[in-house]
Amino acid sequence: MKIINTEIKDLYIIEPKILGDNRGYFFESWSKTVFEQNNISFVPFQQNESKSCYGVIRGLHYQLAPYSQAKLVRVISGEVLDVAVDLRKNSPSYGKHVSIILSSENKRQFFIPRGFAHGFAVLSAEAVFEYMCDNVYNPESERGIIYNDNFLNIDWKIPNEKTLVSEKDKNHLNFINCDNNF
Repeated sequence: MKIINTEIKDLYIIEPKILGDNRGYFFESWSKTVFEQNNISFVPFQQNESKSCYGVIRGLHYQLAPYSQAKLVRVISGEVLDVAVDLRKNSPSYGKHVSIILSSENKRQFFIPRGFAHGFAVLSAEAVFEYMCDNVYNPESERGIIYNDNFLNIDWKIPNEKTLVSEKDKNHLNFINCDNNF
């Protein structure tokens, strides 16, 4: 398992070592030991899965403290553009984002620490998305940022007329007005 730094501190791409032969493949998708060796504090609390079709944009979601969550995300089938936005006010990368392609082909994962908003866009016909969280879901602390925020200017790689966004996600605040006290 290889831990790859991104341009934002504490946000990592996880690249598994894939062992394959004519029977299929095997890889370690999470290792407490590897994370500890790389000074990444992450103890999964729950694991979630979603299935979505092309054009779906989910996010940008986060939870306030004490229910904020770190996430380790990956794609089981299909392909998504995964996005993490730094909401840590004292961070030099506050308001910046990183986007990466996660797919069943590249088997990459994205580690998103507490203090980030997270979202993804489905680029394939459909995608099954899995994520582990290190804290319980708490509806009262759930927040979001509108996916098409002008300040963040995220290129979701989907034409506007093809996007499928929930009513809830269409009504989130913009970045400048979001509630992000961690």
